[in-house]
Amino acid sequence: MRARDIMTSPVITVTPAVPLKGAAALMVSHGFTALPVVDDDKRLVGIITEADLVRGGYLEETGTVVADVMTTPAVAMDAAAPAEMLARVMIDDRRRCVPIVDGSTVIGVVTRRDLVRVLARADTTVAAEVQRVLDMYGSGRKWTVTVHDGEAVIGAATTDEQTERVLVALADAVPGVRRARVLTGGQR
Repeated sequence: MRARDIMTSPVITVTPAVPLKGAAALMVSHGFTALPVVDDDKRLVGIITEADLVRGGYLEETGTVVADVMTTPAVAMDAAAPAEMLARVMIDDRRRCVPIVDGSTVIGVVTRRDLVRVLARADTTVAAEVQRVLDMYGSGRKWTVTVHDGEAVIGAATTDEQTERVLVALADAVPGVRRARVLTGGQR
């Protein structure tokens, strides 16, 4: 599973000139813990977090803007970044939000909540979604799908190596799938 599969998009951002009270109100109204900070060309220049807002009592000061307290540079990742890498960065660097970029343009964010949501999906829900995706791809071909603890097993009477790669890639893209494999005939 990749960042593109779990990121929130479109993303709400702020510019460095936004007053702190405005950034705080935006976070509260949307339930966010952080906001990417972008320049006029929508390029990532930093991030503002709840901790940045409350540190030093800045909210009491008038005229304070995002640029005064934002964290820069911001750690960002590409849309192809594996979910495991996002989780590792969040844990190791104690980050709650990682902006997802295309070049330097913010295209989404992944939060801890996004990762937990993927983990919390029931295996039956994940299996149904994988089955739906494979049915759309197969145009009537029949594959069976079972999911246990995030591992998707795709059952097929027979298949070739290229089709197996496609089936695994399609299943891997479904949120909640941690690993996918194809089981043909009686093989394991």
